[in-house]
Formats: sequence, structure tokens, C-alpha cells
Amino acid sequence: MGAELLRPRPLFHEKIWGGERMRRAYGYDIPSNHTGECWAISAHPNGDCPMLGSWEGQTLGSLWRGHRELFGGLEGESFPLLIKILDAREDLSVQVHPDDEYAAAHEHGSLGKTECWYVLDCEPGSTIIIGHNCATREELRAMVEAGRWQELLREVPIRQGDFFQIDPGCIHAIKGGTMILETQQSSDVTYRFYDYGRLENGRPRPLHIEQSLAVATVPFVPHEPERETRRVSGAEVTRLVRCKYYSVYHAALDGAAKLGWDRPFVDVSVISGDGEIDGLEVRAGDHLVAPAGYGEMDMHGKMELIFSHV
Repeated sequence: MGAELLRPRPLFHEKIWGGERMRRAYGYDIPSNHTGECWAISAHPNGDCPMLGSWEGQTLGSLWRGHRELFGGLEGESFPLLIKILDAREDLSVQVHPDDEYAAAHEHGSLGKTECWYVLDCEPGSTIIIGHNCATREELRAMVEAGRWQELLREVPIRQGDFFQIDPGCIHAIKGGTMILETQQSSDVTYRFYDYGRLENGRPRPLHIEQSLAVATVPFVPHEPERETRRVSGAEVTRLVRCKYYSVYHAALDGAAKLGWDRPFVDVSVISGDGEIDGLEVRAGDHLVAPAGYGEMDMHGKMELIFSHV
């Protein structure tokens, strides 16, 4: 262990589809019973996490701008990853995200949005929407214009511990009764394709049909991440995905283990149980960033964690 672990304070966003499960699961002081998103590790302008501990008074964004040595001198205007927990009491809208090239041209130079989901909890019989059943872009447009959404959308069953990579262009939606941890590029660009005709404050929410049709991948090709598991003393560590923007791992700790990461930074989320990391007591709902040069994490306890790095 070299430097100390960075401790961002989560921020919360209320959503029409949100619930209060995060209060029960993690003891979070959420703003209402319609809390949809916890931005747990974020330096995005729409939610820049204040720091706890010795960096109190700073935000993750201000550390990125003023103390780039903490992140191994990585280049780039913005901290590259964003870690969220989403609590969907009701269905989210059907969405699609642009890639970097489209977002830079059409969204004021924003990054695109590649993301992935780890299912933290879901009710029995839960499903998600991932992909569609059209062979051509013309067929996609025709089905959208005819409102044949049920035929169009590809719905798959899920259970706790499932993992999905959502590349730009993949039509997707989290359905009600599901809580996920999302690792994504630090972007807030979402095109809403379909919203079940529901109203917010008496009006339909805006849709982005033309942008969605422009960026949707046709035909849909399922992404099957290759899981890779290794045993590290008291921990089983599974790499869930490795892509251009991030690698994400699940670790199940039962006892003690030392985990080392030679990376510019590593995001750490405790998703169940409790224990210690280098003497710091942690429990489900805690999020940390191991800075550059941190070295091995000495972990004790019975807990599950999600790690990610660029």
C-alpha cells in the first residue's frame, strides 16, 4: 500500500421510475421514494462526487484537474469512468446510446456511452430488454412507425449476478423490479426511443426517434463477454468484461486475500457483506478509488466487490 484510498460521497438522482430499495439495501440517505440513480464514483458535471477523508473540500473532478498524479498522469479532459447504482421500481424507457464519433459531432463534443450492467438484485421472473429482432434499418423504421414495439424488442430473463455489456447502438432497457451496478464511460448522453406512452407532470417525456434510428446497430448481435475466473487465496476473482474503455471484475471474498492492480486507478464498489480493506472498515454500499501506485489491497471479511479500471 502506498497512497491512501480515495473516498467519494455518492450523489442521488430522482427518477419517474425510481424507488427506495437503495435505502434498504445500503442504508443510503436517499432524497425520496423515487430515487433512481446513485452516482457512486463520478466526476461528471451532472454529478461530481464530493470527497470524504483527507481530501474533504475537493470533488473527484477537482482531484482529476488538480492532482492528475493520483490517476497515473492519465490524459483526457474528464475522469473516464462513471459508476452508478440504478434502482428500477418501474420500467426505464427503451434507450440507445451513441458512440464517441456520433456524440462528438452531435452532442457538443461529449463522449459516447459504452456501459455494462451487473444485476445486484431482481424480483423473480424479471427481464431486461437488450437488442431487437429487425434484419434491416428499413424494417426497424417501419416497425417503429407502426408502433410494433412488442415484436420489435428482444426481452431476456435475468437473475442476480447476471452481467451484460451494452455497446453503443444496442437498444436496451432495465425493467421494473431490478437493481443494477453500472460501469460506463463518463457520459450522460441517452436517446429515448420508446417510453410506453407514460406521462410525467401530465405530458409525455421527449423522445429521440431520429437519433435512435441513426445510431442503432442493425442487425443486433448479442455480446457474450468471456468470463475468466482465478483464485487468489480467500477470494474468487472473475473478469466480467474487457473492452476499449474498461475492464470489470467481480470478487467474492471469504476470509483474507491480497489483490494488486498495476493501473492508473481502480474503482472499488462493495456490493454485499462487510469487511476491511487495509484496515478501513467497509460494507455494502461503500465505494472507493485506489489511486496510482497504491499497490496491493489487503482485504479481510465476507463480501462481494466490483472492481473496474481503464
